[in-house]
Amino acid sequence: MAEQPCPAPPATAPRPTAGPAPPQPLTHPRDKWSKKMDFLLSVIGFAVDLGNVWRFPYICYQNGGGAFLIPYTLMAVFGGVPLFYMELALGQFHRTGAIPIWKRICPIFKGIGFAICIIGLYVSFYYNTIVAWALYYFYSSLSGSLPWASCDNPWNTPHCTNYFGGSNVTWTNFSRSPAEEFYTRKVLELQKSGGLYNIGGIHWELLLCLFLIFTIVYFSLWKGVKTSGKVVWVTATLPYVVLLILLVRGATLPGAWRGVVFYLRPDWGKLLSTAVWVDAAAQIFFSLGPGFGVLLALASYNHFHNNCYRDALVTSTVNCLTSFLSGFVIFTVLGYMAEMRDVEVEDVARDKGPSLLFITYPEAIANMVGSTFFAIIFFLMMITLGLDSTFGGLEAVITAVMDEYPQVLAGRRELFVLGLITVCFLGSLSTLTYGGAYVVKLLEEFGAGCSILAVVLLETIAVSWFYGIQRFSHDVKAMLGFTPGLFWKVCWVAISPALLAFIVVSSLLDQPPLTLFDYQYPEWSISVGYLIGASSFICIPFYMVYKLVWTPGSLKQRLAVCIRPEKTTQDPQAEAVSVSPVL
Repeated sequence: MAEQPCPAPPATAPRPTAGPAPPQPLTHPRDKWSKKMDFLLSVIGFAVDLGNVWRFPYICYQNGGGAFLIPYTLMAVFGGVPLFYMELALGQFHRTGAIPIWKRICPIFKGIGFAICIIGLYVSFYYNTIVAWALYYFYSSLSGSLPWASCDNPWNTPHCTNYFGGSNVTWTNFSRSPAEEFYTRKVLELQKSGGLYNIGGIHWELLLCLFLIFTIVYFSLWKGVKTSGKVVWVTATLPYVVLLILLVRGATLPGAWRGVVFYLRPDWGKLLSTAVWVDAAAQIFFSLGPGFGVLLALASYNHFHNNCYRDALVTSTVNCLTSFLSGFVIFTVLGYMAEMRDVEVEDVARDKGPSLLFITYPEAIANMVGSTFFAIIFFLMMITLGLDSTFGGLEAVITAVMDEYPQVLAGRRELFVLGLITVCFLGSLSTLTYGGAYVVKLLEEFGAGCSILAVVLLETIAVSWFYGIQRFSHDVKAMLGFTPGLFWKVCWVAISPALLAFIVVSSLLDQPPLTLFDYQYPEWSISVGYLIGASSFICIPFYMVYKLVWTPGSLKQRLAVCIRPEKTTQDPQAEAVSVSPVL
């Protein structure tokens, strides 16, 4: 589709008395999406990630089954989707990344942009390692028989017990399935680590897997949205093909109905628990991904009059439905495992997190007809789910930094992306050690936990209360031709911030002990985790102090300057709308 520039203003268009400075020539014009579908698939690919496959099904059955859909839907309608819409509109209107955008909204909150970039780096340190695990499984699946299907391998121990080996299988508290031993002893090699005190050397096979993952990421991002927009046609659509294949296969397995009933059986009493509502809110915010700067970055490459309102509704709905569909894919197989083991579904569904993806589901696949085929497509799906989420996360950092320092980085995107990928690869080395799984868990828990929720909370307050809901509504009207309705304004000003504050406070007050398998994290590691979480958020108050100190004038004058949007030059294509003063 040919790129259609926005019409230039007529020569007789009136100029405002106090408008932006005349635009300066742009040596390097901003990229645009080649096609609308490139943008939609990129947003869907970022929002739909590994968490949709493992976290939503587990959270759903843990919190009342079908009854959980009520708080989940309410949190999506009043919290997740409004903020999703807000970020797309902000990015599309201001056409810049997460750091410099604050000069045009509320300069004193510019630290939010730096915090987002640091969180993005932390996520890249561990998330791509999980994708590397999936690549290791994918490679291991390219064999006549799956290596986690039996206990006859060099890495197995006397405790290895195959549920599917016969009818007279005795299972004790010390028993381990072949899939669990493959994951812990072959892939992770946890037996060579003494915990966080002694994480051991680097697992070279995982190192090669991660290197390949980052190589794919680099060549997908190095040229900008022109290249990443093409790659997501594969990485964002393939998971849906695989999910449908696995759903059909799962539905034909004996005992599948038991898993579906367990997944959706409503427990209305759970709705009286505050924890269920906290889990629903946290799930929708982390699933849709506002606050990571990705939506800002991806939308900033849209045409100015693109209908981001419709995009927000479509992509957020697709994300939520994908989570719901993944539940059926997972629980039909868990029902099958319960039938084969002659136990309750709850006994095989107790695993959560990566364990569900790397132990429970692979074990079921290993005992299906055509196990090799289903293992290959399952782990290929996991790789693609992880890749396009990585594309979005790193594009947010790339766009933010390049837009903040255009004089230095303009025309040098390939080198900058190479440097960023190198930093991410080096930062991931600790997760590739024999105790790397413990580091992954620590970063996953604290790197983007309460800190990202607090960032989204401050972002919402800055836009709705300081920039002003009326000013923001005028911006939306300039792009779309209509003003957001009362529902959206109320959500942005009051409901969404209240929900976020509720989640942050509840999460800080309820911190369960951190464990992985049988390993109890030491107290010092929890303190390190809090420091990791604080290291990103601390950018916000630090920048506020810096901005106030270096702004001339009295304190009142400084505050007035620091909360007032700066007059900045805009893209010439957007000048047609910029000339209208926003009150």
